[in-house]
Amino acid sequence: MSGNKKQRTDLQRSTNVVYQAHHVSRTKRGQVVGTRAGFRGCVVWLTGLSGAGKTTIGFALEEYLVSHAIPSYSLDGDNIRHGLNKNLGFSTTDREENIRRIAEVAKLFADAGLVCITSFISPYTKDRAEARKILEAAGLPFFEVFVNAPLDVCESRDVKGLYKKARAGEIKGFTGIDSEYEKPEAPELVLKTGQATVNECIQQLVGLLQEQCIVPASVMEEVKELFVPENKLDLAQAEAKTLPTLQITQLDMQWMQVLAEGWATPLKGFMREREFLQVLHFCTLLDGGTINLSVPIVLPVSSENKESLDGCAAIALEYEGRKVAILRNPEFYEHRKEERCARQWGTTCAKHPHIKMVMESGDWLVGGDLEVMERIKWNDGLDQYRLTPTELKQKFKEMKADAIFAFQLRNPVHNGHALLMQDTKRRLLERGYKRPVLLLHPLGGWTKDDDVPLAWRMKQHAAVLEEGVLDPNSTIVAIFPSPMMYAGPTEVQWHCRARMIAGANFYIVGRDPAGMPHPETKKDIYEPTHGAKVLTMAPGLSSVEIIPFRVAAYNKAKKAMDFYDKERHSEFDFISGTRMRKLARDGDYPPDGFMAPKAWKVLTEYYVSLGKEN
Repeated sequence: MSGNKKQRTDLQRSTNVVYQAHHVSRTKRGQVVGTRAGFRGCVVWLTGLSGAGKTTIGFALEEYLVSHAIPSYSLDGDNIRHGLNKNLGFSTTDREENIRRIAEVAKLFADAGLVCITSFISPYTKDRAEARKILEAAGLPFFEVFVNAPLDVCESRDVKGLYKKARAGEIKGFTGIDSEYEKPEAPELVLKTGQATVNECIQQLVGLLQEQCIVPASVMEEVKELFVPENKLDLAQAEAKTLPTLQITQLDMQWMQVLAEGWATPLKGFMREREFLQVLHFCTLLDGGTINLSVPIVLPVSSENKESLDGCAAIALEYEGRKVAILRNPEFYEHRKEERCARQWGTTCAKHPHIKMVMESGDWLVGGDLEVMERIKWNDGLDQYRLTPTELKQKFKEMKADAIFAFQLRNPVHNGHALLMQDTKRRLLERGYKRPVLLLHPLGGWTKDDDVPLAWRMKQHAAVLEEGVLDPNSTIVAIFPSPMMYAGPTEVQWHCRARMIAGANFYIVGRDPAGMPHPETKKDIYEPTHGAKVLTMAPGLSSVEIIPFRVAAYNKAKKAMDFYDKERHSEFDFISGTRMRKLARDGDYPPDGFMAPKAWKVLTEYYVSLGKEN
């Protein structure tokens, strides 16, 4: 049209840019936006040389904040040049415009209440100052963070091969080679990524945001262990000898281990009535935020014990002749067993194995603050596998894990399970994670009589790793000390949340998790898909992403476990647990590819041993 300026058609296009995939999915981000009260809008501006670690830290910080219910979004330099700024090159003028646009977009994100993280070289002091001015003029906090890595370190990383091209003269105006990078003079934070790990950098950034009142202190919640400090152990043991004593059962001892090691953080001991009611009715603790805790962790006592101990300031808990803990400021309240069972299990069937134990337990519950004398050992040859949440976190750190996916199980591992775990690792690698680690976490507390005992399961799991079905170099096998309740979707929240406490950020959920057939009707007590569905909706689990179960069956054509395709139904053979047990008892073999041979041999030995015992 006449009178209009001619449209520019000779724009310089961006080159040597690679799109970076977000670790946080839209679904996961959508679950948490707005779940914490308070406006947190700000901009964390990461600046530094190419290869310094800006993108890695930006996405890791975004993931950390979102997993703790803090809405955030990471703007990455290469990503922006694929869209908004694809018409800009790398001249001084274009770089200035690139940063101006980013600052304006970041302002919108921050104004919407998000912590906006920007990862851009932004080499010029003047441009960064203009970005700060844009944010501060809008009344929004701006934190300049210098991602400081020496040029030689950045060149040694050079995952995109850009430094090599710049040195060869194939790229002109490359920052750090033939274009200057102006270091920040007074940034809010300096991250020395040549020395510090990604996790250490994230903790520094979160610390900065806490100091500036952007995020609450609870974002850095630590595991709450309940062990007596070593320097006070002698005094506690001496005191325990003077206190009235309560004998506890093996089941109580297992729950005490769960509490002492911090799996039920932030509980300070066996639940008091207020905590019990919150958990029973809402599956959460409500004091201090919404904290998912779906199962009562309680200590039943008889009426006789209640009468003799009520009013005591402290009680010594005794197991097999040993004073193992002190329960302070005990609170006794009625154990309404039928109501508890109806809410926790959705049935009061007395033939349900765990409900039977509840109905036979004491008519009162006692809660209080727990001080456990020493690390709980069972001396069964498996204590080395009973790693606490704190120890597991340290293991993950030593393995430099950037993603931890947990798999809870109470049964032997077959190749269908392995397929699901292998597929999860593949998908995490595709999403940009470099070192995903599997936490293979069999349940180690009480289980019903017809389940395979823990010692045999651990032998079977070891055989699976020995045969290379799962990668031993990226797998941790540890024992989860919790008793089994067979409470379906209610219990699976507990299983997931406990692994979250240990550092897992992905959780694989199977078919009918924590379920069992009804003792009388023999039908599933719980709808098999409800466990996975409930986990995706459960409050207080936002720092874990749920990996839904995919049905696997034996593919007769491939002679291997495979994800089921209803269009090829005739190719699949569903090998039930009953059929598997019969094969093992008879000393027969399943079809090739159903289970690792050494693992099947362990299972066969177990079932043959049952026959000899009988």
